[in-house]
Amino acid sequence: MTASAVPCNVADPINGAILAVSEDQLQGFQRDPMGEIASRSGVAEGVVRERIQAMLAAGTIRRVRQTLLATNLARGALVAWEVPEDGLRETFDYMFERDPFSGHVVVRTTDASNPGARYRLWTTLKVPQGYSLRKHADYLCSQTGAERFRMMPAKRLFALGVGHMRRREIAPGERTDEPGRVLTTEVATLTPAEWRVVEGLKQEFAIEELQGDLWAGRAAALGIPLDDFCRTAEALQERGLVGRFSTFLEHVKSVEGAAPVTRYNALFHWAVPTGRELDAGQEVGRHHIMTHAYWREGGPEFHDVNVMGVAHGTDKERLLAHKAAIDTHLAEAGIAVGYTAVFWGGRSEIKPSEVMPSAYLAWCAREGLDPASMHSDDGA
Repeated sequence: MTASAVPCNVADPINGAILAVSEDQLQGFQRDPMGEIASRSGVAEGVVRERIQAMLAAGTIRRVRQTLLATNLARGALVAWEVPEDGLRETFDYMFERDPFSGHVVVRTTDASNPGARYRLWTTLKVPQGYSLRKHADYLCSQTGAERFRMMPAKRLFALGVGHMRRREIAPGERTDEPGRVLTTEVATLTPAEWRVVEGLKQEFAIEELQGDLWAGRAAALGIPLDDFCRTAEALQERGLVGRFSTFLEHVKSVEGAAPVTRYNALFHWAVPTGRELDAGQEVGRHHIMTHAYWREGGPEFHDVNVMGVAHGTDKERLLAHKAAIDTHLAEAGIAVGYTAVFWGGRSEIKPSEVMPSAYLAWCAREGLDPASMHSDDGA
């Protein structure tokens, strides 16, 4: 079968079986990720490789990579930007194309009467250890049409939900029996040798790399024996710094005429009583529809919301039904919600935020900045 004849649509049953595993089931570092996908999906390993390569070439899969718990490798925040409407597109493009430290870039809308409605552009921002989030955001303001921003670091994270393929089958209110797991946001200290392995782990895989031993080429490029590379990766995993090996679907754009995997993404806001943030986050984190849930302080710009979460779906009313079920569940758990809102995502682009200190030095050189001027001197 020629490469062009290999099915690359998510509706293909073999692709569906592969993606049901490869999207979100391979937690932690895997020495043989392709073999593990084959074992769990029941699809021959050669076919797994062929299909993933074809889907990556077609754009059905937008990237294949080992994720890291970047929140524990670099200081980060969700940032809401107030940008004049006539400068929104250019500012969006700058954040996505020219700032390697801005990850998710999304234009959001909400009811005009909601606090924060004028904050249309939302990004995730991380800066490598030793540098200042606020100074970096100030610089982005100076280079774009953004007028002001609200920075919302995560105090705790609660949920990383199921993949897009299985999420379509979740009923409103479907949740785990146990509270959502609480993840800390403490930044870890790594040795230079560990940072080298992180560099090899985090890079996206090119199509031609998805053959043979995936990690052998990465280790060789770094001049590290393969076993040493893998043992360091496993040690990083034991410290809670490694996420999952994943094939990330293109979930918004149509690929080869097929319907997008998801049409809507919603950022839910809840304001709960001070002292109940952990309780509320764990209850929200039970719900399978949530891809992320976290404790962030929205401040007066957003009516002092303190628990937020993201959910994706193909039907807007069904997403609202999911939120209604979560609201009901919070009430049943005895957690009063003083205010709630939904911010709907429009145009969006996603890339991993850069976390390598060496990358920040390179960026400063490109921008003509003295790295010392961007150092963190106040923890922010």
